[in-house]
Amino acid sequence: MLMEKKEYYKHLLPHFQQPGQAYFLTWILKDAIPHHALKHYTKKLQLLKAEIDRFDKGAEVSNLQSSNRGCNPRHPQSPELEALLKEYNFLRKKYIKAYDDMLAVQECGPINLTKPELQQVISEALIFWEGKRIENIAFCVMSNHVHWVFRLKEADENGKPVYLQDIMHSVKRHTANQINKLTGEKGVLWQKESFDTTIRDMEHEYNAVRYTLNNPVVAKLVHYWKAWSGSWCCKEYENAGF
Repeated sequence: MLMEKKEYYKHLLPHFQQPGQAYFLTWILKDAIPHHALKHYTKKLQLLKAEIDRFDKGAEVSNLQSSNRGCNPRHPQSPELEALLKEYNFLRKKYIKAYDDMLAVQECGPINLTKPELQQVISEALIFWEGKRIENIAFCVMSNHVHWVFRLKEADENGKPVYLQDIMHSVKRHTANQINKLTGEKGVLWQKESFDTTIRDMEHEYNAVRYTLNNPVVAKLVHYWKAWSGSWCCKEYENAGF
């Protein structure tokens, strides 16, 4: 059964997808963060989203998406709705910070993605759709998670719209199969939920790339991002001075 493609969808968190959009994406191994650890934030985000939905059933998605991208919404907003959107985005930033902090302190489990053969599997998967369905900007493979900055193309090689959920399904399925074969593991490899942020502008893109490439530096694994074998960026950022 084919999954219906929508600009907005959610599992535990809201996700926005649109052909041609750039994203900063993070996804993690299944047990990298305990399931209950961020339940407080997830629940509050869901409650806020439900309130936003009730305020404006016709425009809630576009308003929230516009706010997340840092541009003016296409529909008029009441002060109450603006306050909810502000609270939602503030809480979302706190969620990101807590998420990153927990990843940094978690010990490596039975699968270490920094092993050369596993890094290679992931790197090859991330560049597989390059020029066909995506434009890669940067990525970094860490021991228990992956950061990825890229832009969806408007249409694929067959002229069909390109959606984030399809790209992620393809990458996660392929890497899970290959890594399980290499490690002898079975079952689910990745946590179902991925954390995606729409790139608002070039400054946001620069910051996302800098964060991605400096992840192993901040973790004190290397002194310079280019020394990390699991990192890559496009030519535009190779000499950006991160």
